[in-house]
Amino acid sequence: MTNPNTPFRLQPKSQEAIIAYLQQCYNLFNKSVNIRGRLRERDLAYNREKNQLQEQQRAKRGNKYGDQNRIQDLTIPVVMPQVESAVVYQTSVFLQGQPIFGVAPSPQYAKEGLQMESLMTDHATKGGWVREIQMSFRDGFKYNLAAVEIKWDKKVSASFDTDINFGNGKVGKPKEINWEGNAMKKMDLYNTFWDLRVLPTAVHTDGEFAGYKLLMSRIKLKSFIAELPDKIVANIKDAFESGIGTGTVTNGMAGIQNYYIPDLNVSGGLLDTLNQGMDWMSWAGMSNAPKNIDYKNMYDVTILYARILPSDFGMYVPAANTPQIWKFIIVNNQVVIYAERQTNAHNFLPILFMQPQEDGLGYQTKSLAANVEPLQDISSALMNSVLAARRRAISDRGLYDPSKVDHAHINSVNPSAKIPVKPSAYGKPLSEAYYPIPFRDDQSPLMMQQIGMISQFANQISGQNPAKQGQFVKGNKTTHEFDTVMGNANGRDQATSMLLEAQFFTPAKEILKLNILQYQGPTDVYNPQQKTQVTIDPVALRTAYLELKISDGLTPTDKLINGDVLSVALQQIGSSPQIGAGYNIAPLFSYLMNTQGADLSAFEKSPAQIAYEGAVQQWQQVVMQLAKSNPDIKPEQYPPQPTPQQYGYQPAGNGVQQQGQQQGQQQPQQQGQVGAQ
Repeated sequence: MTNPNTPFRLQPKSQEAIIAYLQQCYNLFNKSVNIRGRLRERDLAYNREKNQLQEQQRAKRGNKYGDQNRIQDLTIPVVMPQVESAVVYQTSVFLQGQPIFGVAPSPQYAKEGLQMESLMTDHATKGGWVREIQMSFRDGFKYNLAAVEIKWDKKVSASFDTDINFGNGKVGKPKEINWEGNAMKKMDLYNTFWDLRVLPTAVHTDGEFAGYKLLMSRIKLKSFIAELPDKIVANIKDAFESGIGTGTVTNGMAGIQNYYIPDLNVSGGLLDTLNQGMDWMSWAGMSNAPKNIDYKNMYDVTILYARILPSDFGMYVPAANTPQIWKFIIVNNQVVIYAERQTNAHNFLPILFMQPQEDGLGYQTKSLAANVEPLQDISSALMNSVLAARRRAISDRGLYDPSKVDHAHINSVNPSAKIPVKPSAYGKPLSEAYYPIPFRDDQSPLMMQQIGMISQFANQISGQNPAKQGQFVKGNKTTHEFDTVMGNANGRDQATSMLLEAQFFTPAKEILKLNILQYQGPTDVYNPQQKTQVTIDPVALRTAYLELKISDGLTPTDKLINGDVLSVALQQIGSSPQIGAGYNIAPLFSYLMNTQGADLSAFEKSPAQIAYEGAVQQWQQVVMQLAKSNPDIKPEQYPPQPTPQQYGYQPAGNGVQQQGQQQGQQQPQQQGQVGAQ
């Protein structure tokens, strides 16, 4: 397999220019919009963690340590169910089938279509497509923004050989092999930056830059650098010795130049661990040991894709004054360790953005979560009013005379404690010492009804209904009426699917297809649908690329080839001898089955076998006619029976015979007319 792109060793002045360019990208992104603040607001609402008031935190801590008398405030779940219902629908449309992206070839390129589909299946499994795309759907409905990196990646996977010197031949010996293919990675939007001057869905075509940040330990960074094909070796030591910087791992609202971890669930304790880091060398007792490299504990690694003019950076490369896409890797915002020109045929920045709600307002368009969040707040306020009434009911309020009753006795946590009175109350009515304030709760039932009504408003905003969310709904509709209602209810989701198809899946399929055509080498890939090993021929794939249409859940293969119409046509051809005489029905049937995932080409008869069987059938008819017309004729007087060798047919073989293909076209027509005279 070929190296997809072209690494380049930068001169020191070019490296300084790249660092300055990265800083300008940070500055442009930071001053445009508070992306991190908006993302955190949606995540707090999604996780129902917005209530950070002191009283609520005290109640949570009390419950945590066993005080079950404390009643926490309750956040009604509205945002998360709406988001998850939308994610489930899009997942069922785009990610449920196997393979995720099918291939609909023209009949003459059926084998090449099978190769392409086998590669798509293999890359989807090893490149983690389903997981990454589904998480991106969730981001899209929470933030109305999601991003996925699609690149030609190389990984080390395991294979096994049997070696008599390894485990006495009883254990498979692991053998590392390189796998290359299309990989997808869902972007962490908290640590992703891009060109905000263009619409998010146009970043891959019109944007000038897009990148993201990673947090790596010392060992992870060493492994990461070791896998780079051609790093800037002179900078590796400086990269390991560069400090990550104070506040780089932060839960504050620092700029994108710092790696950011939002404090959404502080009870987990993970945030504090990452902030503090760990001094591994000190832990191992090697702080004072001599060392060639002064390693740090954590590293901030930036991956930057930029559409630049190399001449602006003093880079002496071909076509330096023509816009080119480059990939740079920078450690701790200080040291460039890798520079690579992206020579992809698609000429896109390899980070695609999606917006499930797109109305032309760009970043001002509200997400699904933002639209229903106020309803979650209102429902929660009503529910907490009901809970407050419950608190009031179990801990009544009253008026007391402090000269007659001590406040500690009045506020005792023991519900069965006796209340002594002071000597000043002796001989007087106890009603003068304490007066309970009457409690009436007329609003709680009404509030519970209002909560249900507000939930219906959320369904109207999102286009959902209880049945789509898996809830039982009473009613007297017939099955047909119910199906009609549910079909209409899917209209909003289908419109979103069509938008995602245009924004994300169409360019994604283009990238996947062109990457395979450009970089895929010869190999063997297992096809789980066919349950067979498929040999990949890159040259044949590149020859047929114009005829290979990539399908997905919204536009499946049967839509691309119009399978229903083809099935009807096949029935008509089979029932009409006049139409059947003008078509090769067997290859047509194999093509139809191939589009549905079944390759029948191995069972097709060769031209030699067809010619031989036709000659045998004609010979049998001639013999029968002779036997009827002349009962006294002897068997040795019959015409000689055709033999397979006369037609180049080998009966012991199955499927298409190469010899038959070569000789079947050269049979003299008179051989098919044995005994006709």
